[in-house]
Amino acid sequence: MKKFLSLFPALLLSACVAAPPTTPQVKEVAPQTLGLGSAAAPRFSDEWWKAFHDPQVDRLAALLVQDNPTLAAAMARIRAAQSQFSSAQAQDMPRLTLDGQDQRDLLSKDYIIPPPYAGTYRWFGQVEANLTWNLDFWGKQADLIARARSTSEAAALDAQAARLALSGAFAQTYINLYLAHVEGDIADSTLAERDEILKLTQSRFDAGLENASAVEQAKTLVALARVNQRRVAAQRDMDIHAIAALTGQGASAYATITRPTPDLDTALPLPDALPADLLSRRPDILAARARVEAAAKGREAAHAAFYPDINLAAFAGFQAIGLSNLLSADAFTMGVGPAIHLPIFDAGKIRADYAGATAELDVAVADYNGAVLNAIKQTADAMTQVTSLAGQRGDQQGALDSATRAFKLAEERYRLGLSGQIQMLTAEATLLTAREQMATLTAQSATQRITLLLSVGGGFNPASTQTASATQD
Repeated sequence: MKKFLSLFPALLLSACVAAPPTTPQVKEVAPQTLGLGSAAAPRFSDEWWKAFHDPQVDRLAALLVQDNPTLAAAMARIRAAQSQFSSAQAQDMPRLTLDGQDQRDLLSKDYIIPPPYAGTYRWFGQVEANLTWNLDFWGKQADLIARARSTSEAAALDAQAARLALSGAFAQTYINLYLAHVEGDIADSTLAERDEILKLTQSRFDAGLENASAVEQAKTLVALARVNQRRVAAQRDMDIHAIAALTGQGASAYATITRPTPDLDTALPLPDALPADLLSRRPDILAARARVEAAAKGREAAHAAFYPDINLAAFAGFQAIGLSNLLSADAFTMGVGPAIHLPIFDAGKIRADYAGATAELDVAVADYNGAVLNAIKQTADAMTQVTSLAGQRGDQQGALDSATRAFKLAEERYRLGLSGQIQMLTAEATLLTAREQMATLTAQSATQRITLLLSVGGGFNPASTQTASATQD
């Protein structure tokens, strides 16, 4: 031991593989340059969808979390990351093994083995308990543990991000189903109106007040209304199929998904400026941040590979020639001492590993910057859309009211013979367009408000993920 300690400084100085001058090339975006506001984002309940007061939404949302295959895969990735973290922790602890073997050997005559064993076949056996312990002088193992911990945290945050993304996809599909039902109502009322127009046109034709072309025109519009009615019904069925798939259900669930009854004008606590705490509220950004930390620790571990690995090794057991001697007191053997691994020449592998770890850090930082900028854009877009759609709905309601009155007047004038069919059909087409646009704007308004809610974190609570991570430790 004294001899080893006396050589230790010389061994450090003799390490001839020097760290390359590789430095990270990508810098993290500075929060103060992002234009975030001074107020924090509103807080939402984890079950924010209950604000729409639709029992069917509550039932399906519970299934979304419980049975969705995407979330199941995310949870499996969490378990895999946690196992890697536990494995990294175990590498930092002493390891004890018990090894034994017994084999028939021909012992050499020209070696150190004396007669009568030399030149004969003998059983050679050994049973040893071996202890090894990585003393981690340079913190390499600590860095690997920290990298595994950050990777595990990123996996847990990915699961939260997947849950928010699924919530958004479910909300969008559910509102699409609502819109399909509303469009179905419009299609039904349009068909009823065109049936009335056909009857009116036919009666005027029978009275000699209209020509046959007008009757055929009215029949065409009735047929087109039936086509649209079938199209809307098909879309409604496909939305039901999509909802069943999102909630982990098959065709048996189709009949249980009925017409949505959400309060789309419910008041949601939405921000009117980019929140100051946006970066700390979104799980995708926090996951990207955790991957930056993991990559940084991986780079530090790669740098530590340039220095000697110093381990403590010990063994105790029995070694003997001949089965009868294996467990005798005279066969007992033991040893203890330091072990060192010093990189001298590896054809540039350590340099390449370090450069690769630095590049991985640059990738992680670039991904983080991309996630931040995407979050800013997504939130700003949603805020713009919410404001714009609110104004559009007001204007569209006025247009719909006017179109309704115009069609009633045109229909009455046609009934009285004061105007032709073309004016009435033009008014009816305008009314149909106004109805469809109003339904679309109502659905889009609800979708964008949900998008804004989710873009600032939804019901995600960062503290819950941190608590879960602390529990793993």
